[in-house]
Amino acid sequence: MLCLLETTKRYYRLDRNAISFLKFIVEAYDGIATLTTIDPVSGLVVLRVAPGCEPDVDTVLLHLKQKINIESVQAINL
Repeated sequence: MLCLLETTKRYYRLDRNAISFLKFIVEAYDGIATLTTIDPVSGLVVLRVAPGCEPDVDTVLLHLKQKINIESVQAINL
């Protein structure tokens, strides 16, 4: 039996000048998540988090929030 797990989508808004920095950091943790920019002007991005990696992403974002402003937003507010 084949079991496919889906990524978790998380939406964030941050300073547009910090998008590439966040992408660099996320990609440094190989395989835990991917970052896609939805709207570069408003700084809206989506993180697609690999199954089971949610705690790791939470830890990374917690530490990054000390350096850059990252605001979690609901998909409905897009």
